[in-house]
Amino acid sequence: MERVWILISVRTALEIELIRASCQVVARVREALENAIAPGVTTLELDCLAEKTIRDCGGVPAFKGYRGFPASICASVNEQAVHGFPNSLTRLEEGDILSVDVGVLRSGYYGDSAFTTAVGQISPELQRLLDTTRNALHDGIERARVPGRVSDISHAVQLRAESEGFSVIREYGGHGVGRSLHEDPYIPNYGAPGKGPRLRHGYVLAIEPIVSMRDSDIEVAEDGWTTTTRDRAPVAHFEHTIAITEEGPDILTDRGGEDREDNDHPAEIGLAAAQAGKQP
Repeated sequence: MERVWILISVRTALEIELIRASCQVVARVREALENAIAPGVTTLELDCLAEKTIRDCGGVPAFKGYRGFPASICASVNEQAVHGFPNSLTRLEEGDILSVDVGVLRSGYYGDSAFTTAVGQISPELQRLLDTTRNALHDGIERARVPGRVSDISHAVQLRAESEGFSVIREYGGHGVGRSLHEDPYIPNYGAPGKGPRLRHGYVLAIEPIVSMRDSDIEVAEDGWTTTTRDRAPVAHFEHTIAITEEGPDILTDRGGEDREDNDHPAEIGLAAAQAGKQP
């Protein structure tokens, strides 16, 4: 079914800084979880760590309670593509891969990101899946430039995944982010380039390739959320929230190179500058 394009918000510089503040909390959660993921750890323990980190940073877990979702993170192991429930029974094992999706609400704006990581040592083929999906994300980000179109992002993701012999999960994709967790535009992870709305400065997008090692057919569990591949092929999932700027895509959920030692909360700096009559 073709999606209807309704309204794509163009964010001000101040709004982007507020979104960045939420995204930087997301990045802190990712850092905390990456340090904690190991054989023997349960996905519920990771969820508790994520929620504590979010709240300690002044945020609210965006997923908890969203359409009835019971946890702060989605924790999807191996063939689980998306929306895995954290629980005390799922204990990570050597050789697993774990996909974590996390969202944060702070000061009225959302941030969203996902990553897949190895649990201990993994096979070379699993590592290639992770590397390809991460590269697909960055290929998509690179295409998020004016005057391109939304499907330029989609095509770049698909091209990278399929060039390595993998398949994109077609039922899920990226989206706008801002005052709501999921906004227009919807960004499929496949399709011909040159289609859909034109990209504009001020768009804030979550780009998120979800890639299967083999077939892309999926099924949803009785809980209504946990989604697995039908052939039980492993899946990798990476996501960043970005802003499209005059200089190109700005990765808001990336802590590398963007943190400043004297600025733990960039949104407050932006707000102070705006109130002083300066453009942040």
